[in-house]
Amino acid sequence: MDGVLAIVFALATALSNAFAIAAQHAASVSGDPAHRGWTLLTYLMRHPLWLLGWLGMGASLACQAIALHYGPLSLVQPILVGELVLALVLRKLWLNQDLRTAAWVSATVTTVALISFLIATNPRASTWTPTVRDWIWPSAAVALLVVIASVTARRGTPARRAGAYAGATALLWALEATFIKATAAVLVAGGVSTMLARWPLYALIGCGVVGLLTEQAALHVGPLKISQPIIVIVDPLASILLGVTLYHERLVTSPLTSAVAVISFVIVAVGVLAMTRTVPDTAHALHRR
Repeated sequence: MDGVLAIVFALATALSNAFAIAAQHAASVSGDPAHRGWTLLTYLMRHPLWLLGWLGMGASLACQAIALHYGPLSLVQPILVGELVLALVLRKLWLNQDLRTAAWVSATVTTVALISFLIATNPRASTWTPTVRDWIWPSAAVALLVVIASVTARRGTPARRAGAYAGATALLWALEATFIKATAAVLVAGGVSTMLARWPLYALIGCGVVGLLTEQAALHVGPLKISQPIIVIVDPLASILLGVTLYHERLVTSPLTSAVAVISFVIVAVGVLAMTRTVPDTAHALHRR
């Protein structure tokens, strides 16, 4: 039953993410390209679509916390790849867009490959509870990579800058997922007062704020077709690594299943890239609406 709840709420997280990123991208690209940092954030805070996207983000966080409470990171986070597939449905129902057949084919291939990947790896939780010391090296590694990506993103083409910021965002979201899981565990075990007295909540807030800034930068400096697939692909890979490292989650690793898993995820990545290149631009569609 726990696994079913984890899958259901992971799918709800993906749907909320799809809505939030579509709304916030439309708000971000509507501003002056010269806007950066706090100037950009100030502008966005007054934009109705950006604020509406916040509601989607709030729902996403709540659903993700529930999913991660019931299931391992290596199960929940890969399911979030379904964000792009659900986004197609959202475009059709909300924006009434005519989508190319290639987009639906890419979505179907991605979905089948993702299911194959999860079946092959068969992620399983353990009873291990990480200590504070266990978080030091993973957190330091993510922080270093984020700094490198952010420095790289200061120069170059819009695609390169968006890609660097998106990579940083994906790593931060993967680390944030570990803090969400830890915070949910503290909340369930000790209630709100205990949660407020423990460090995971504040690590979650800090990581979330930095991730928000890098995400908005990625959406602002370059096309969504660059930033979104990088976030969607890198996040689950980093999350699986963190899940195995921090929470001692177990994956099936026989030669056959490993080969199936690798091939399946490569197909997922190709499907994601194909989807982002065969659908209309989100921002234009929302403005037309």
